[in-house]
Amino acid sequence: MDGPRPKVKSFEIDKRLIVEAWEKVRANSGAPGVDAVSITVFASELRDNLYKLWNRMSSGSYFPGPVRAVEIPKDHGAGVRTLGVPNTVDRVAQTAAAMLLEEKLEPIFHPDSYGYRPGRSAHDALAVARRRCWEQDWVVDLDIRAFFDSVPHDLLLKAVAHHTDERWVLLYIERWLKAPMQMPDGALVAREKGTPQGSPISPLLANLFMHYAFDRWMDREHPDCPFERYADDIVAHCATEEQAQALRADIAERLGAVGLELHPEKTRIVYCRDANRRGNHEHTSFDFLGYTFRGRLAQGPYGYFVGFSPAMSNKAKTAVRRKVRAWHLNRRSDKDLSGLAEDINPHVRGWINY
Repeated sequence: MDGPRPKVKSFEIDKRLIVEAWEKVRANSGAPGVDAVSITVFASELRDNLYKLWNRMSSGSYFPGPVRAVEIPKDHGAGVRTLGVPNTVDRVAQTAAAMLLEEKLEPIFHPDSYGYRPGRSAHDALAVARRRCWEQDWVVDLDIRAFFDSVPHDLLLKAVAHHTDERWVLLYIERWLKAPMQMPDGALVAREKGTPQGSPISPLLANLFMHYAFDRWMDREHPDCPFERYADDIVAHCATEEQAQALRADIAERLGAVGLELHPEKTRIVYCRDANRRGNHEHTSFDFLGYTFRGRLAQGPYGYFVGFSPAMSNKAKTAVRRKVRAWHLNRRSDKDLSGLAEDINPHVRGWINY
């Protein structure tokens, strides 16, 4: 008599992928989601938890929990942003899908896309922006209103489907996008668009969406206007004010066609004024990735001159001062100078490198 037939899984998912995803999640640490299961608690029954996740994902019965809404201050004290913190098990699942997708997407991403990519950093984007500001006189400083809350799910899923034939990846990405957000008061808010900041797969999805919505479009429609993009933070370079005005209008129309909107007050056209480029213009500086680009006194081989260069922005300086004040050094009578230095020096080194 034949024995019981083994159950056929809906999807073939390598168990090693789930284990490697867990190792990444553990290394990144992070707060628990709405189920309050921390990294430590999840690791206490690791084999069972990883097997259950793999089994559910392979059978198609995996459904993510709600994401926990957490408000945090924006960089340099510019208001607050809402993060969506997934449960630990969902972070492992998302990381597995992101690892699989990244192998296919990284080679096709634009060379001027710098955010959340291996081997690339904000400083790389800043260095290229600095050089191009010397080469071209005008900059369009772009600000996309509520980008991570506005990405249309249908267009994003279409882009994902274009790059993978793994049905489980597409299925679970759709479920992650639609998972409700649990607010601090316990209320569940449905999500019909957007990919919440705070989830492991959101940066990759954001880059994929902007690859088609902006990067490739710029290469096709405005090849003479180079740009640097770090997630949704973008500056584009133009030779003339007229070209900058036309580019701003075209980008606004393009983003509107894909469900996004330029912030009308924060998007500006900037003249890169320096020793050789003079005249009165409304905007002669812009902020990019925590640095302010403007005319600054510099020393060259023939003496001092005014060059258009970046330095730490005023918002970033204010954030540093706020943090130093929060240390209340005058109250730290529990430590001597060497003890205080041991606590403070890592922060100071980071600021110096910044």
